[in-house]
Amino acid sequence: QLQLVESGGGLVQPGGSLSLSCVASGSFFSTYYMSWYRQAPGKEREMVAGITSGGGDTTYVDSVRGRFTISRDNAKKAVYLQMSSLSPEDTAVYYCSARYRVATFWGQGTQVTVSS
Repeated sequence: QLQLVESGGGLVQPGGSLSLSCVASGSFFSTYYMSWYRQAPGKEREMVAGITSGGGDTTYVDSVRGRFTISRDNAKKAVYLQMSSLSPEDTAVYYCSARYRVATFWGQGTQVTVSS
């Protein structure tokens, strides 16, 4: 079992950058597929980016590809989301997720607001 804690959210102006972190406690972090999801008001939660257990393969939703970068440090039990060229459409609660076989764990989320 993993406990996930996100940090780094906040208010940023359009065009700005923000970096999110998710730190895990528990065992076998390096075996988990890690993802970042987001949920905007009135919308369904969507996966933004994912990274394989070893970090060798990443995937992104089309709307963030080229602007967001997901990475992980298994030694620190952490996964990161570097976001740039932010727009108001990126405003949402961002969640960290860990998945291994049928088990999925979620963090509590961190709010990202893009506004002038």
